[in-house]
Amino acid sequence: MYNQLERRNCHFACRFHFKKYNNSILGKLNYFLHMVKASYALATSRLFIIDDFYFPIYVIKPRKGTDIVQLWHAAGAFKKFGLSTINKSFGPSEDYLRHVKIHSNYSKVYVSSKTVIPHYAEAFDMSKEKIYPLGVPRTDFFFNNDIKEEITKKFNVDFSQFKHKKLILYAPTFRGRSHYQEKFTSPIDISKFKAMLGHDYALIIHLHPYMRSGLYIEEKDKDFAFQVEGQFTIEELLILADVLITDYSSVIFDYSLLCRPIVFFSTDLEEYIKERDFYFDFLTCIPGPLFTEIESLAKWLKEGQYDMKLVSDFRNFFFDDLDGKASERIVNHMLMDNPSNINT
Repeated sequence: MYNQLERRNCHFACRFHFKKYNNSILGKLNYFLHMVKASYALATSRLFIIDDFYFPIYVIKPRKGTDIVQLWHAAGAFKKFGLSTINKSFGPSEDYLRHVKIHSNYSKVYVSSKTVIPHYAEAFDMSKEKIYPLGVPRTDFFFNNDIKEEITKKFNVDFSQFKHKKLILYAPTFRGRSHYQEKFTSPIDISKFKAMLGHDYALIIHLHPYMRSGLYIEEKDKDFAFQVEGQFTIEELLILADVLITDYSSVIFDYSLLCRPIVFFSTDLEEYIKERDFYFDFLTCIPGPLFTEIESLAKWLKEGQYDMKLVSDFRNFFFDDLDGKASERIVNHMLMDNPSNINT
């Protein structure tokens, strides 16, 4: 988005307010100061652009002339979020909503396809007319072939021991509420998985940034599995992976753009539905098989009989445009009715 804005001939200033929450006393103080700065930006900006839940927006009356733009951080519509989760253990209570109207005050929301507009309208309690299916900026990355080559070269240098192996990316979904997380324990027995797959495979493990890792990989298994913690972004890992394993993560939308195999491994589907639920029937919607024990998962991976039509149908349902120009379309639309001098 920023690169697109930089290419325009209008005069504007972009300010960035990024902050990762730290649950210590000092972290909370720093976050409070961040909120003060964000509130000033809200009061002075022509465009205020976010991609997630952002508390200050929901407790103010926006200044006339300010557009608050929600890009959301996940493509498609998979797990329920926002007001779709009222009174579920994952979501807000009706009592809380009487004090804080979450996901309110958005001027525009941009989504990946027309089919998901009703779900975002429900989640944000807003008019469908303010939700535009122009794409998800982050997905432009997957259409850049030069970047793909650079990432592959970097990986082959940094992890040369995995250069000729089939890369399996395990990316489980975000668990818990907000920034408060329990330690993640992998339901996949890594030693057993290695023994079943053999030496032709490598397992890359990537956790959500707010998930606390309790993952331990034994020394004897480090020639097979490794956890990525900062060396590569999740987008870069998706580019590298030959196969994606997840439970309920929305990275399936991004990965579907690459038209590669996706498989689901989960032992708590019924509990997750009670906790959060989905916008579509999980078992008929997902673009790959679901396994609950690793023997069947390993067998499926080794046989390689992947139904790629499931993936392409899934991609075509949740994306109206497959051209890598979502950022360009959104910036054109955002600036269409805006004056040439803006503060973003």
